[in-house]
This record gives sequence, C-alpha cells and structure tokens, in this order.
Amino acid sequence: MDIILKYFTTLSDEQKRQFAMLNDLYHGWNAKINVISRKDIDNLYEHHVLHSLAIAKALHFKPNTSILDFGTGGGFPGIPLAIMFPECSFKLIDGTGKKIKVANEIANALGLKNCKAEHIRGEEEKGKYDFVVSRAVMQLPDLMKIVSKNIQKKSFNALPNGVICLKGGDLQAETSKFKNIVEITELTNWFSEEWFTNKYIIYLPA
Repeated sequence: MDIILKYFTTLSDEQKRQFAMLNDLYHGWNAKINVISRKDIDNLYEHHVLHSLAIAKALHFKPNTSILDFGTGGGFPGIPLAIMFPECSFKLIDGTGKKIKVANEIANALGLKNCKAEHIRGEEEKGKYDFVVSRAVMQLPDLMKIVSKNIQKKSFNALPNGVICLKGGDLQAETSKFKNIVEITELTNWFSEEWFTNKYIIYLPA
C-alpha cells in the first residue's frame, strides 16, 4: 500500500481505504480462484495495482469518461483505475467467467458504483467507449481489429479517444504497423522500482 501513496499523494480518505482493502480481498479470492500467480500475489501492489495506475500517470481522465477494460482477468487495470477516477465509468470484460466473478465480488466489496464486470468476449461487446485499456492481453494489431468498433470518435479529454495498453519487452514488431501515430512511454519515467524496467504504456488514437 505504501508504494501507492509514494506516487499518488493526493488520494482521498475513501480512495486510501479502498486501495488498502485490495490486499485482503485479492489474497482471499486468489486462494479460491487463481487470478494472480501464487508466486506473485505478495507483489500485488507493485506488480498489479501500481502497474495498472501507470495509465493514470499517462492520462488524467476527465469526469464522465467511459472506459472499457478488455481482458480484465481479475480486475486489472480496471479496478485500480475505477478507484482512482470515481467520476468515470468502467466496464470490465473477460472471456473467463470465474475471473469476472472475482472482479465483480471485489468491486462490490469496495463499494465501487462506477465499475461493472461482465463475462463476454471482446468480439461480442457492442458498447461505445472513450478509451479501451488492457494489460498484456494480445498483440496490438489483433487487439485493434476487435476493439476499433468500440471507440467513439468524439473526445473531450487531453488525448483523443483511443487504446491504452500496458506492455513489456520488445514492441517493435507489433507497433510497426502504427509507427506514425503510436506513442510509447517507458514506465520508468514515473516509477523508480527495477520491476518497471522494459515495461511500457502504449497509446494509439482511434
């Protein structure tokens, strides 16, 4: 929890309470339904919560922004972002029902009114959103084929509507198709921990 406060110093008491609750909630649910590697659950805040919040460093969503979390798994990056931006709306989708169960249970336990999770494949999602976010779900060209239909064109945020992905490793091959418009930012621009080396945020306008 301290690592969140290190990088986000203006959280409300309610946000601090919700972030603090994530530890027991994810440990408890992960013992029943494996949504985070057993070896990695003790790194929850650094590897999952703070990693998700890199998106909040890249763009401060304005109130009433709508965000689709594609392939959310157990709720990342959607749940940390829903805590961070209580005046925005988040829909979390995943093709694995038991992971969506965990995401919904945790959102309900936190009292998040701006976040809902649904067991649905991306190809079946018909809604329109300002942004689509994802965390290492699939190659960028494949992702864009699925979610381009879900991004509404009119934007009122600092960045045009589009896709924001968290990725690691060599991104040259999957971003080459979009080389004239894609923006790639190293997470070490914001976070000093060694784990964030060679991890990136990709922004692709619609």
